[in-house]
Amino acid sequence: MAFIIKPLVTEKMTKITDKQPNRYGFIVKPEANKLEIKQEIESLYNVTVEDVNTLRYAGKRSSRYTKAGLIRGQRNAFKKAIVTLKEGETIDFYSNI
Repeated sequence: MAFIIKPLVTEKMTKITDKQPNRYGFIVKPEANKLEIKQEIESLYNVTVEDVNTLRYAGKRSSRYTKAGLIRGQRNAFKKAIVTLKEGETIDFYSNI
């Protein structure tokens, strides 16, 4: 089962990667645990994962006013995984483009 939704390429994650070049971020499914995330990243990118840190984000309610009136909705809940690789290994997210 695929637990990784997408790699996290944001300004904040880029700053973390610049300070510590062997750390990468991913958006994963909320039901994924650290062992499943580690196994999937090792199989997808052929790297050795030393550590996985996870953060859970709750879905937030949002509303906006439009011509049709008030529209209410909710953003999805997600989980973020920060993965530390073995020293000297890297992941190139842009190689598939």
